Amino acid sequence: MDDRALLQYSRQIMLSDLDVAGQEKLLASKVLIVGLGGLGCPVALYLAASGIGHLVIADFDEVDITNLQRQIAHTYIDIGSPKSDSAEAAIRAINPHIEVTAINQKLEGVALEKQVAEVDVVLDCCDNFHTRFEINNACLKYKKPLVSGAAIGIQGQVIIFDASRAQSPCFQCLYPAANDELLGCSQNGVMAPLTGVIGALQAMQAIKLIAGIGDITPGKLLLIDLKQMFFSQVLIRKQHSCKACGG
Repeated sequence: MDDRALLQYSRQIMLSDLDVAGQEKLLASKVLIVGLGGLGCPVALYLAASGIGHLVIADFDEVDITNLQRQIAHTYIDIGSPKSDSAEAAIRAINPHIEVTAINQKLEGVALEKQVAEVDVVLDCCDNFHTRFEINNACLKYKKPLVSGAAIGIQGQVIIFDASRAQSPCFQCLYPAANDELLGCSQNGVMAPLTGVIGALQAMQAIKLIAGIGDITPGKLLLIDLKQMFFSQVLIRKQHSCKACGG
């Protein structure tokens, strides 16, 4: 790191858990963020600010006025523009010293697998089970750690899956079957700060995975109820009947 980087990241470098060695791991890392909505926006901005060396961001949607209540990387002037473009601009405004690859398409099939294969950590910030299942399968195939988050109403959750660990469950161990009615903000509503809380927690888990700090136990599901300000944890175990990882 040069003097500029040492100064820019000084407030987290001074933490003994991270230090210079951990910051260098962040700067050398490559992370994929799928979905640039309520979760993907804070994830992308916090990871950029923290010094992740290369962010790959993917979303095929355009900014709508209803997004602005919670999707903090987008602004009024971005309405009608690709979310990947406005998120990239927001990231570069925060940290012009990192690399950003913006993908304005629905990542699926071979294209998704290619991106997963090339990164250190994948963050699932999308809002439908079909895509979540595809991301899960790609992470299983290439043994990549996956940080999954969800937010609806005033409740949310965060969990790590890590296919490189034999005992780790996968996303389909937690959700064997698809039910997109559980995820839709347009049908169920969502409180704006909740997405910031969940997104920040996802970003923190990604940083911990890359730097190798703290508790990064796969399958530890963090449940958050901001209405009651209640946090709880449940350990999800590998399911022998799972159609994705086979238990």
